[in-house]
Amino acid sequence: MLDVELWAELRREHFVRGVSIKKLSRRTGLSRNTIRKALRSDAPPVYRREPAGSMLDPFKGEIHRLLKDDPALPGVRVREELEGLGFAGGKSIVDDYLREVRPLFLPPRTFQRTVYRPGEICQFDLWQPSREIPVGHGQTRGGYVVFAALGYSRVGAGALIFSKEAVDILWGKARCLRAFGAVPKTLVWDREGAMHAGGGRPTAELAGFCGRLRCGWRILDPGDCQAKGVVERLQEYAETNFEPGRSFAGPLDFQLQLDAWFAKANARTHRALRCRPIDRLADDVAAMIAAPECWPESDRRQVIRVPVDPYVRVDTNDYSLDPRLAGRRVEVRVTQAEVTAIALDSGELAARHQRSFARHLTITALEHARALRELRGAPAEPEVEQRPAARYDELLGA
Repeated sequence: MLDVELWAELRREHFVRGVSIKKLSRRTGLSRNTIRKALRSDAPPVYRREPAGSMLDPFKGEIHRLLKDDPALPGVRVREELEGLGFAGGKSIVDDYLREVRPLFLPPRTFQRTVYRPGEICQFDLWQPSREIPVGHGQTRGGYVVFAALGYSRVGAGALIFSKEAVDILWGKARCLRAFGAVPKTLVWDREGAMHAGGGRPTAELAGFCGRLRCGWRILDPGDCQAKGVVERLQEYAETNFEPGRSFAGPLDFQLQLDAWFAKANARTHRALRCRPIDRLADDVAAMIAAPECWPESDRRQVIRVPVDPYVRVDTNDYSLDPRLAGRRVEVRVTQAEVTAIALDSGELAARHQRSFARHLTITALEHARALRELRGAPAEPEVEQRPAARYDELLGA
């Protein structure tokens, strides 16, 4: 068989220099028919070997039948069925063939590239860090991060919460939107239980939240995670770039580090945009709905009567109430930062505690403990003389 170099040389000698076939045959020792064939061929010679048969060939019809009944049938099940028919091959030969023929039995699926207009949408998702977060008192607790990403600018934000309840998720969404400085026209969410009421309809909490912000919503179809690919990619970036190698002292430290990470991430050059997301934020905000003067409230509220054991339970923790208000009705308000209670009849402050995300604690304010002691007729605490610090410095010779 001629190699490519000899084929090219024969054609050059004949067509360029005018050497006859007879002379080329004498010079190369090739037969005239071989030279004529090379001159007639416009493509270089390629060695082709007849494909050898595969040990899988007798079983391909059975594979097609199995895939026709169930296109998603796993490869291990296909091999088990074939082994019952006498197939003795390995895993690779079956898996390679399945990769080739399986698409023939699956309905075709393609995706349309989406281009977002400024101010059009904001996509949301929940991400659960792989490690629990310290919450004090030697405890750790699993948290969630509400991720938000603007479709046009790709600017992202996040808020740490500790439950999947609607009030907490909506608080996280409001915090993200405040970071953007305006409200997109449509808020996109998947079928998260606290946001989806069924049939593609929003829950009353989500509808009320969007109604107060004068924006729309969209609940995605089942299994259509690609429709919120912007926030999905941001979440994947956080999993590989934010969390690894970090430690957190508590929820506040986690949130501060997360905010600092977003400031850096929003200022990086985005691979798809070929610019920095933060540079497109002004165009996004200009097309958004103006931020409200008062953002929707997403605090937990309940009205209770102060019991004789003056405590109120919030998220497994007991917070003390003013015992002098026993029997009176108070409104308890629980935010992400504090727990407060106000007497409904007089407006007196019944309690103000910093909220703890640790569990099964009894949190008692010092003034409540003193008031309870007085109401029970216990002797007053002895007064302790408060000496000036200069006196101790004088005694110590400082």
